[in-house]
Amino acid sequence: MKKIIILLLILLQIFNLAIAEEEISLNDILKIDEDSDQGVVIEAEDIPEFFKEPDIHEADGSVQIVITAAGDVTIGGDVRSKKKSLFDKELEKQGGDLGFPFRNVLDIFQNDDMTLVNFEGTLTTAPINRDKKNNQFLFSAPPEYVEMLTKSSIEAVALENNHVLDHGEAGLEETIKTLEEAGIVYSTAKQMGVYTVKGVDIAMLSYQTFNGLYPKLFEQVPEDVKAAKEKFPIVITSFHWGEEKDYWPNKNQQKLGKIAVDAGADLVLGHHSHRINPIEEYKGKYIVYSLGNCSFAGNNKPSDMSTFMFQIRFKVLNGVAAYNGFRIIPARISSRTDYNDFAITPYDKQVNIEFLLSTLEKNGKHIENPVEYYPTDW
Repeated sequence: MKKIIILLLILLQIFNLAIAEEEISLNDILKIDEDSDQGVVIEAEDIPEFFKEPDIHEADGSVQIVITAAGDVTIGGDVRSKKKSLFDKELEKQGGDLGFPFRNVLDIFQNDDMTLVNFEGTLTTAPINRDKKNNQFLFSAPPEYVEMLTKSSIEAVALENNHVLDHGEAGLEETIKTLEEAGIVYSTAKQMGVYTVKGVDIAMLSYQTFNGLYPKLFEQVPEDVKAAKEKFPIVITSFHWGEEKDYWPNKNQQKLGKIAVDAGADLVLGHHSHRINPIEEYKGKYIVYSLGNCSFAGNNKPSDMSTFMFQIRFKVLNGVAAYNGFRIIPARISSRTDYNDFAITPYDKQVNIEFLLSTLEKNGKHIENPVEYYPTDW
């Protein structure tokens, strides 16, 4: 960077000299001290403003962090089928562009500080898990499909759900290795993920609640969250929970979400139902019970294609994070209305936005402390 600055300064000075027609030493232009072994020395105040790094700090010295959360991302298909998967058929239509599922929200993901989704599937060539051979759905995609995340400004994934073992431990291990090599931060019940941006560490914990795990999680989650909060200013806890097609959380979900907040979680995110659920405000923190689908390749004509992205802002000062507003971005999981093309697209018609908001508000009666309203702007 310094060499580029030096070169541009030289060109600017030469341009000025040509106009002024004055003779001046190159040593004077670059401020070279012939008796110094440091070579070219440029003072900070001499660097033009457009070369300087922007100041990320607010007037009070704090740093603002914007986080976007979206729901289930399921790509690829079922290797038991000899036919080309729905996802691969659509990918072919899109000219092989792996960024197509997020093309309509790319500006949102690029302009935040971290985007987090639930990655529900595997990136592997491993054979299927024999214990799951009779399951209705199994998901996998080639490891190179990780480019879908990297080119779409998705920095982190929750990797604890009922499909991560569709191809056994070998499939999960290859998925983890693929994410790590691509620079994607992941979190599981055994592995906390940490993403650092603007000098702020964001810790992420992820759990699934199936097969009678609630009693164990009621004890494990508060211990994990408390330990994370002692080290990191922002702690996000993700849960894969509830029943498919449910529009509001059950009592166990509500209990576990509050336990996480009581232990220090700054944000609780949920998924699995493939349906949007209301948001609860509890002790000044937010429990987003279900973000619904994001890019879901399991069905090309789902009965409900509504979803939303959740954005939250934190102000971080001296290692302490404070809530600074949230908004939701109502969307459809497809850019089309006649079938699901897996490209999440924000709603642009007010009638669609109002229907989604009314659904959240109506289903808020099933939780203790529903948010008073759902802002769609800051």
